[in-house]
Amino acid sequence: MNASSRATGSAARRAKASIETILRPLCTLCVTVTPENAQESSPKRLPLVVWTLLALNVIIYLWDRNFRIFGGSVTFADLTMHPREVVEAIPVLGFPLVTILTSMFLHGGLTHLLGNLVFLYVFGPGVEDAIGGVRLALYYIAWGVAAAAAQIWVNPYTLVPTLGASGAIGGVLGAYFLLFPSSKLEVLIPFLEFEAPAWLLLGGWFLFQIFVRQEGVANWAHAGGFLAGMFTVLILGGRSAVLKNRPDLQEY
Repeated sequence: MNASSRATGSAARRAKASIETILRPLCTLCVTVTPENAQESSPKRLPLVVWTLLALNVIIYLWDRNFRIFGGSVTFADLTMHPREVVEAIPVLGFPLVTILTSMFLHGGLTHLLGNLVFLYVFGPGVEDAIGGVRLALYYIAWGVAAAAAQIWVNPYTLVPTLGASGAIGGVLGAYFLLFPSSKLEVLIPFLEFEAPAWLLLGGWFLFQIFVRQEGVANWAHAGGFLAGMFTVLILGGRSAVLKNRPDLQEY
């Protein structure tokens, strides 16, 4: 790491901010993760796509809390994904297929939204710096679709609505897991603070999605997105290929 990168990293450490992660579907460990080293892995480029996604999710959430996002004829519920309706719409290419995309920008409450924003804010910049903004934007959508497909595959006949950015952000976590496994993350639990490598925290998060069922939480969407993010890094040639021209990132 050159002197400029070290200086940027020091500034990031001094300016780091912890955002308390309260109970929410995405947070399964009920901890606060600070981006001390997570964002040091992207010191040179402004993460425009990450900030755009953060803003877009907030704007859509605040746009119309009366559930009339696109006027009175289309309601909030119409834009959430209902797996059974999606399955039935596949042969005729019906509107429910569109909800695979619209649902990933909707959130059921403030804690749901904030939880997703924290994870995207912490892990997104490093991934964007590694693979580029355009590819992140495209992969983010693809990871969200993969997450929806996983949830539909596990429970194709439910009419319980699915919504939230968690699946797409799961893809961000999966990509980060392979790109920066040694990155140290500071974790704050009530009365306890410690650092742990990304591979341990994110690996634990993934296993939690697989083995611990939570009522009202689309665990399989989270897991599906995570696997899609890992798969993306692998088809790009793995960590070494993605970071071959970025020696400043290879130490993480």
